[in-house]
Amino acid sequence: MRIGLVSPYSFDVPGGVQFHIRDLAEYLRREGHHASVLAPAEVGTQLPEYVVPAGRAVPIRYNGSTARLLFGPVAAAKVGRWLDEGDFDVLHLHEPLAPSLSMLALWAAEVPVVATFHTSNVRSRVMQAASPLLRPSLEKIHGRIAVSEDARRTVTTHIGGDAVVIPNGVDTSVFAHAGTRAQWGGRPGEPTLVFLGRLDEPRKGLPVLAEAMPRILDAIPGARLLVIGPGSGQAARARLPERVVEATEFLGVLSDEDKASALASADLYIAPHTGGESFGIVLVEAMAAGTPVLASDLAAFRRVLEGGRTGMAGATFTTGRADDLAEMAVELLSDGDRRRVLSDLGRERAATFDWEVVAEEILAVYETVLDATAVRPEVTRLRPGRSRAGGAG
Repeated sequence: MRIGLVSPYSFDVPGGVQFHIRDLAEYLRREGHHASVLAPAEVGTQLPEYVVPAGRAVPIRYNGSTARLLFGPVAAAKVGRWLDEGDFDVLHLHEPLAPSLSMLALWAAEVPVVATFHTSNVRSRVMQAASPLLRPSLEKIHGRIAVSEDARRTVTTHIGGDAVVIPNGVDTSVFAHAGTRAQWGGRPGEPTLVFLGRLDEPRKGLPVLAEAMPRILDAIPGARLLVIGPGSGQAARARLPERVVEATEFLGVLSDEDKASALASADLYIAPHTGGESFGIVLVEAMAAGTPVLASDLAAFRRVLEGGRTGMAGATFTTGRADDLAEMAVELLSDGDRRRVLSDLGRERAATFDWEVVAEEILAVYETVLDATAVRPEVTRLRPGRSRAGGAG
C-alpha cells in the first residue's frame, strides 16, 4: 500500500503529533508498505529519508498553545507536487482543521482520505468558525480517527459525524529495555522525580510542580527533580525558589534513548498538566519504562491510566493543586511497595498502546476506506477500558 502522511506541525520542534506520525511511518515501512511524510521543517533539519520538507513554519496560536504551522499558496504548490509524485492509495492527514499542510492536502486530495484528530477542545472558537467553511472539504474524509474519547467529542461537537478511537502508539520496547543511569537514579533518602514537557508552556504544569517542590523537600530533603524538554532552563530557573533550584537539574531535549533511560532511572514520573490534553503519550512512555506515574486528574490522563483488568495503573492528584501534588508525591516516595505495584500495573497497561496493536487498528481503517462503496461500513473495534468506538466515516 502507498500511504501519504501529512503533519501539520513542524518536524524541527519535538511534539507528540510529530512523534506519532514518525513512528507510524516507520512501522508501516517495516511492514513493507510505502510511506511518505510531508511536514514543515527548517532548512538544514536532520530528517528521516521518508520525510519530505515543505518549508519553514511560522508560530500560530492554536489549541491553547503556540504551534508551528505552514500555510499559503507556496505551501499549497508543494503539497500538489508531493501528491502528484506520491501516487498514494491512501492519504492520512493529521489535524485537518488546523490552518496547515493538512488542510491544504485535504483541499487537493483526489484519493481516499483518513484523518486523525488529536485536539481536545470542545469549546474551540477556531473550529466553530471554520467548520461551516470547511464542510464541503470534510466530505472527502472517508475515515475518521480520534486519539481519545476527548478528541472524539471534539469531532462530534464541531464537525458532526463520528470517529473511531485509536490512541497514539508507543514503541514500548524502547522504554521497557532502557538501561538505568547512576547520574539520574535515586538512592535511599534521595529519590528522583522526573518532569517531561515544554518549559515555556504553562499548561504542561511545570509552575504547579515548582510550587509543590518546597513541600516535597520539607518532607524528603534529599529529593531531586529532573526537568526534560525544550525551552529556556535559565528562564525557568529564575522563577524558582533557591532551594528548588538547588534540587533541580534541567536536562533540555534528550534523544529518545536518553529520555527512556531518564524515565527508567527515576523513582516517580510527575505529569502536572493543567489542561488541553487529548491523550497522554508521556504517561505511556513512563509506564512502559516501569516508572510509577503521578498525574493530574485530567479526563484524558485518567483514561490512559484506567482500563483493562488492572484498574488504575497510576496515581492522580487534583489538577492545578500544588498541595495535593506534594502530598501524593511524598506518600508514594515513602511507600516502595506501592510504587512497585504501580510499576507492574503500568507496564501491563502500556502494552495496550504498543505500535504492534495500534498500527494494526489504523491499517484496518485504511483497508475499510479502500474497500468502501457509496455506503461506508462502520469501524467498531473496541479497545480495553473503552465502552464504545465510533464509525469510520
